[in-house]
Amino acid sequence: MAQSYKTLKEDFVSNLAGGKISEINYVTAVAPAALLLWSALQSRHGFFIDYGPAAFLADFLLNVGVILLATTFYSSAPVLLNVLLVSPALLLFLVPSQTKRQKGLSKSKPITKLPHERGELDPLPVRPFITAYRGAMMIITCLAILAVDFKVFPRRFAKVETWGTSLMDMGVGSFVFSGGVISARPILKDRLAGRTTSLRTRLYFSAKHSLPLFVLGLVRIYSVKGLDLAEHVTEYGVHWNFYFTLALLPPSVALVESLTAIAPSTALLSLILGGVYQSILEFTNLKAFILTAERTDLLSQNREGLFSFFGYLAIFLAGQAAGFDILPRQPGNGSSIATPYTQRRRLLMRLILASVFWTTMFFLITSYKYGLNLRVSRRLANFPYILWVASFNCMQLSFFCAIETWAFPKVYKALDKSSESKETEKATSKVLWAFNRNGLAIFLLANPLTGFVNLTVDTLTISRERAMGVLLVYSVLLTVVAIALDRLNITIKL
Repeated sequence: MAQSYKTLKEDFVSNLAGGKISEINYVTAVAPAALLLWSALQSRHGFFIDYGPAAFLADFLLNVGVILLATTFYSSAPVLLNVLLVSPALLLFLVPSQTKRQKGLSKSKPITKLPHERGELDPLPVRPFITAYRGAMMIITCLAILAVDFKVFPRRFAKVETWGTSLMDMGVGSFVFSGGVISARPILKDRLAGRTTSLRTRLYFSAKHSLPLFVLGLVRIYSVKGLDLAEHVTEYGVHWNFYFTLALLPPSVALVESLTAIAPSTALLSLILGGVYQSILEFTNLKAFILTAERTDLLSQNREGLFSFFGYLAIFLAGQAAGFDILPRQPGNGSSIATPYTQRRRLLMRLILASVFWTTMFFLITSYKYGLNLRVSRRLANFPYILWVASFNCMQLSFFCAIETWAFPKVYKALDKSSESKETEKATSKVLWAFNRNGLAIFLLANPLTGFVNLTVDTLTISRERAMGVLLVYSVLLTVVAIALDRLNITIKL
């Protein structure tokens, strides 16, 4: 790559100030809005039950195409796009259900299953709304890492240099938060089984999980340096990259898990860690060192990645706290004899209260008039950034949960495992399921594809229409691979 062109590419993603949080909320709202329309088509008309080419196309357009439009052509009018999605969804919910009509016309004697054939309900059920949330997050992440190199993707959505908020800044934090959500499942399984795992065992298994990510981080270094690709050094440092951050999380969380005897709430641990880290930034020279120091040795060269890790660890713990609340069938300390309706109401309330809590904390930390007037920095992964990510993701989970509750009440009202599995499958988009099932593998595929496009396409001068064509082909390829892996029943885990 010519040096002048490489410099242009680096300048294109550097020294950016981001945009308003409200705009980020409007743009990302298209994911639950699209799911609402998908849910209306499925619950009222059974559109995706027979999953042929037409159903796949609609599924792709709603859950991938719409997000692509929101971050490109509709980036200046996200509210309009949300209205275009929500309006037909509400109309479909007002129209008499086609699926109910068909059931009424073809009534047959129900098949009564014996208790052992039905199966007991799993205490850790598969939640369609979590699948949708994680799938949508993975889709927008994969689209953004390539779209950011084109002018059709607004600069205010790209990662901020130091202070401010942007769509991609939220994407990085959400990736970590969602990982924290599902990390709660094995811990909950052990608790339900009455098992305790020693620190040594936890560190061993976390190291096995971290090793592939560490190797991928090394591959990332050599590929970027070897191919002379554009770099944004102030993002993580000279050698550090996001894979190293991900690799350090499992062993760190294994160590932090030992502190649950002192602070049983991981949300509290997240707040303590974030608060202590912010205090060190404010009352020592650490902030000045991260932002202004010369890059003279290995520590100073990679200071952003090394120190921002504490912020990402706090985000991961906040996600894990959410997972402890929403993964079990009985949220919190709910009664085991509670009705399905009561269980779901508790779940929604806990999500809403979590959203209110994290949002209030964010307001108090960042408000000029009523709070500490601290600014968000993804580069530092400071306390305001931690609180913003936790607030945003809890609100997103609340929206997805509310949609599922309204459109597919049979999911949480199921009385046996067999019927719950059937209703869960009906309530889950196959595209979102596929992206969630092999999310990290798809993300790994997206990275070399992004590098290939940057080596073969002049992303700075290409027209908006051709840029959209490249992004569309890229998104179709990722979706097809995700669906193919799911159809072949392949799950790739690191």
